[in-house]
Amino acid sequence: MLNQEVYDKVAARFEAEFGAKPEAVAYAPGRIEVLGNHTDYNEGYVFSAAIDKGTFFAASPADDDKVTLVALDIGENGEKFECTLGTVAPVKQGATWANYPVGTFNWLFDGAPSKAGRGFKAVFGGNIPLGAGLSSSAALEMATALALAKIYGIEKDKTSLAKIGQKAEHTFAGCPCGLLDQASSLFGKEGALVKSDFRTCQFENVDLGPSVAFMMVKSNARHALADGAYATRRQACEDAARHFAGVLRKKVTHLRDVTMAEWVLYRGGLSETAARRAVHPIGEDERVLQGAELLEKGDLKGFGALMFDSHESSRYWFENSCEELDAIVDAAKAIPEVYGARLSGGGFGGSCCLLVDPSAADSIAAAITKEYKAKFGDEPACSLVKPSDGAHLV
Repeated sequence: MLNQEVYDKVAARFEAEFGAKPEAVAYAPGRIEVLGNHTDYNEGYVFSAAIDKGTFFAASPADDDKVTLVALDIGENGEKFECTLGTVAPVKQGATWANYPVGTFNWLFDGAPSKAGRGFKAVFGGNIPLGAGLSSSAALEMATALALAKIYGIEKDKTSLAKIGQKAEHTFAGCPCGLLDQASSLFGKEGALVKSDFRTCQFENVDLGPSVAFMMVKSNARHALADGAYATRRQACEDAARHFAGVLRKKVTHLRDVTMAEWVLYRGGLSETAARRAVHPIGEDERVLQGAELLEKGDLKGFGALMFDSHESSRYWFENSCEELDAIVDAAKAIPEVYGARLSGGGFGGSCCLLVDPSAADSIAAAITKEYKAKFGDEPACSLVKPSDGAHLV
């Protein structure tokens, strides 16, 4: 089993904490975003992949209305959170990590957790580096959703589960994310990318081939999306979509409906900031569709060039990069065995995703670490990740 050590740790803690084996254990992976940035809430396209690191969630029904959660990854011995079915609500102070599993539980029962009849007890833990932009939160939501659906006898398809996790993120954690992270965690496949169409909610796998891998390079820049930067970008995109709906002689509901040529011709009347923000997801949609054609031909270097283009768009138009991420991508450009590189996820810190020749992984990591350390005085964390299977019951 992938990540067996983490599973063993979670299962052992559950038995020690509650005196019995869990009735259900689910696993959900983190994700990397490979191409298509901030396009999900603009009803566009994204290439992503589930990765070979993730979260296990072990659960059993309670005998009463109590909800008990143990987070193994918080503090030295884990941290406990408790509430009852009648007090399920967003956590504003203290154990705010509970918002992800508790929010998922809440929306699994359509916002009426008392319908569950009884509470549950759970232990979770994982090995996704926190704050790296690899979506540890969505992995926790999807592992929670699968395990709780199992113990409560709820049947929902993958897309419905993804939307439940997204709603938990919006209403409990306070981050207005798109559906990318949850969908990537659920629809991943070993050795393949997930190509997502967020208008139709259709998800397909596109094989990458065995000759490449991804390297995640975690900067030491603080990564946080709930502090408003994400929300202001999303608002600017929505404002721009309304502008284009008023000036184009066709139906426009989201930036998915606007081409780059139309942006050039009809951006007049938009604020400079909204225009700059809008051009990024418009360009990203075009890059994803072009990237799909290149992958069909096996043109990995051409696909990688689109990743570099994507990062430049983040850097100059969307302004969701930072000095540390730019330094990583600039260093990667000088290395022949790196085919492409860009920030991954929301941005503003976190990690860069590099498409690499895995046989040169050590030398790539050494070269980037050297450049980064010369600039910032500390070292980034470099790790190879493999596209892997999506969330499932263990």
